[in-house]
Amino acid sequence: MTANHSFRQSLESGHFAVTAEITPPRGATLEPLTLCVRDLKPVVSAINLTDGAGAKVRMSSLAAAIHVKQLGVDPILQMTCRDRNRIAIQSDLLGAAAFGIANVLVLSGDGIESGDDPNAKAVFDLDARELLEAVHSMTVNGATLCGSELSEKTSFFPGAADIPVEPGDAWSPLPLRSKAKAGARFVQTQFCFDIELLTRYIDRLREEGLTEELYFLVGLGPLRSADGARWMRRNLRGTIIPEGIVRRLEAARDPRHEGIAICAELIQQAREINGVAGVHLMAPGQHQAVVEAVKLAGLV
Repeated sequence: MTANHSFRQSLESGHFAVTAEITPPRGATLEPLTLCVRDLKPVVSAINLTDGAGAKVRMSSLAAAIHVKQLGVDPILQMTCRDRNRIAIQSDLLGAAAFGIANVLVLSGDGIESGDDPNAKAVFDLDARELLEAVHSMTVNGATLCGSELSEKTSFFPGAADIPVEPGDAWSPLPLRSKAKAGARFVQTQFCFDIELLTRYIDRLREEGLTEELYFLVGLGPLRSADGARWMRRNLRGTIIPEGIVRRLEAARDPRHEGIAICAELIQQAREINGVAGVHLMAPGQHQAVVEAVKLAGLV
């Protein structure tokens, strides 16, 4: 089985990686996805496809990832534990492998209560660590989680999510260490616009030896407005946006342009942190702003 592993090769060669996130359309047409991918293609190493983001029905991340790959961009397939049992999840993983999709970001998934269907029920047959173990078993052992042999090994490059925090004296990165032990190779973080906190966090992870085991991509994005930044802090768990950035957006004549400029500056600063392997840019509906931020940061 052959596959294009440009994202993995980018990280393993020491190239500063840029990934962007796309929410698949709420419908069966591929045109919106195609337009986003064509714009992002010149500036990214890979594109994430979200899996039922916000606990709402959208095109499956697997179908979207297959389309992205056919357009010539390395996809990162997001898979949540919320919606499927272990049989369905592992079946989807084999489907991804059949199309040469290697990058898999394992997530728990947004809470079902955040969605728009009050009758929906969460599954959570596996947690994120167990799903990582399933991906690892398919690749290393050529077997499912219960030990059933596959016709051939997969070639997955698994990843996990993380939330940067202030690393106090008693703090320990046990969850990350557990995910690394379960097979994670890269980490994409929640939004962190505080470079000083991020530096302290990554420094601590480097002291713990985790930056030798995992490639860390910092979550950033072009902010639209001060009100939007405040909403993100209230509603997106773990999002870190200093008040100084909010005030800067509030004072700007053109908040959209200022948000792009802030993102570009933070990309440049994150690149200087020893242990940061790249950035993960999230901006639903703003893929053009992502392109502008990457170009302004000098990465194209």
